[in-house]
Amino acid sequence: MIKIKNLTKKFDGKTVLDKISFDVKQGEILGFLGPNGAGKTTTMKIITGYIPLNKGSVKVDNIDVEIDSIKTRAKIGYLAENNPLYDEMKVFEFLSFIAELRGVDKNEIDEKISEISKVCGLEKVINKLISELSKGFRQRVGLAQAMISDPEILILDEPTSGLDPNQIIEIRELIKKIGKEKTVIFSTHILSEAQAVSDRIIIINNGRIAASGTPDELIKQAKTRDVIYIKIKGDKNEVLRKLKNLENIDEARIKDKESDGVYGYKIKPKQGVDLREYLSITIMKNNWAILEMRQERKSLEGVFRELTK
Repeated sequence: MIKIKNLTKKFDGKTVLDKISFDVKQGEILGFLGPNGAGKTTTMKIITGYIPLNKGSVKVDNIDVEIDSIKTRAKIGYLAENNPLYDEMKVFEFLSFIAELRGVDKNEIDEKISEISKVCGLEKVINKLISELSKGFRQRVGLAQAMISDPEILILDEPTSGLDPNQIIEIRELIKKIGKEKTVIFSTHILSEAQAVSDRIIIINNGRIAASGTPDELIKQAKTRDVIYIKIKGDKNEVLRKLKNLENIDEARIKDKESDGVYGYKIKPKQGVDLREYLSITIMKNNWAILEMRQERKSLEGVFRELTK
């Protein structure tokens, strides 16, 4: 659906995107993940035809955006990061205005607005002024305007920016619902959001693609290891000394303190070794008490930190 090859963009001589290449399949939800300033927004603006590229190519449904941006724009619904809306308009008026701009048949506009307001949960605010809406409903209006012409592709730049936790979950579920019928690219720097919504994730850093794959694939590729957190009641010096001397342990250190004689320890086993049973036996032999033990799995957060630090 979207093919990007050797995309390069410079601003004032500074390279913002450095020969990045990737494809987006039809019906795929692609999470575009990266720290602020990594190049996510620039890439999206180039795909939408908002700004030109310097080198490389971007094709939408085999149409080059540099050659025929009118055709490619017709296939794309875009929610910009700052979500520009007309506060003096009512929601219905605004969506009607956008529908006309996007070439929706005038005889179908009311029906389209009714359909999209149901999908985006706007029925109860459809006759309200946009200036009266909460941040969450404003984001919903932004999504509705991006979808009003029924585009094949949705490009959403930080769609949950500035929302509270409940609103983030609502918009996240809405994106998953939309993704069943459309190709979606959304950018974020929130790891849990990318992991929960995306079929595939691209991590971009300093204008280059650092990794690409499903959330599970990225976690498996990580160099970071699973670690064990264990809370033990016993003399901390003796506990730490004996933990460090155990086989198959690369690192053991005190992580936190609950009270005198009760400390939490972080243990890093050698690659591929499960130490939990061995640790339990060791602790019982030394007459210590286990108050808590858990295995902390590799996470997308660890992958992200590893690739962007």
